[in-house]
Amino acid sequence: MDNPTDHLIVVFVASFFVLWASALAGAFFPWKQWKLEEEMREHFGIILPAALTLLGLIIGFSFSMAIGRYDQRKNYEEAEANAIGTEYVRADLLPAADAAKVRVLLRNYLDQRVLFYITRGNEQIRQINARTAQLQSELWSAVLAPAAARPTPVIALAVSGMNDVLNSQGYTQAAWWNRLPMEAWVLMLVIGICCNVLVGYSGRKVKGKTVLLLVLPLVLAIAFSLVADIDSPRQGFISVQPQNLASLAESLRPH
Repeated sequence: MDNPTDHLIVVFVASFFVLWASALAGAFFPWKQWKLEEEMREHFGIILPAALTLLGLIIGFSFSMAIGRYDQRKNYEEAEANAIGTEYVRADLLPAADAAKVRVLLRNYLDQRVLFYITRGNEQIRQINARTAQLQSELWSAVLAPAAARPTPVIALAVSGMNDVLNSQGYTQAAWWNRLPMEAWVLMLVIGICCNVLVGYSGRKVKGKTVLLLVLPLVLAIAFSLVADIDSPRQGFISVQPQNLASLAESLRPH
């Protein structure tokens, strides 16, 4: 199921118009019953910067969380490539027939892992996941049979390496599911709306305020879109490229 923040254009457009509408509401709503006295204006001058500072901190915190998840996905891509490459070498520890079978399966499995990173369609991803699960079962059976026939420490190394291959895929999938919680997005949006209402209210007597009130919503919409882009593992412009897996696949391809 898609995450709503995967649709970056929707995030940008929706957040911009909601925030701009909030700023306009603050500027043009009839606030006569809430007219500020001189003493209250001093307090308002403290509240507005404090609210904007809080909004900046929340966006910065969310950006940091998104960057951390992006780095985690990159690290697991490298770990997957290392695990598969190591097991491909350890296949030499198995009997010749089993080793050849394991290598063929590993190359096919590696191709599926590369596709997992570069494919965006949901239906294709489901097919890739199904094929990956099938290959994992075949890979485990391929090392389990010789291990059961000859349970030696040498063959146990090949079994251990295969376990690392299967585990690395699970860690990768968990990292791709690990997204910014929706509560953080709601919090950012609510604080952004409040800030824009306050900014609109503070500038209601400024000439040309309609154009000036575009600035903060536009900046915030760009910031929200950037956070959503980094947080989305499969959509958008910033994504993890399977450089290590693709390089390994090229090196293992029979010449």
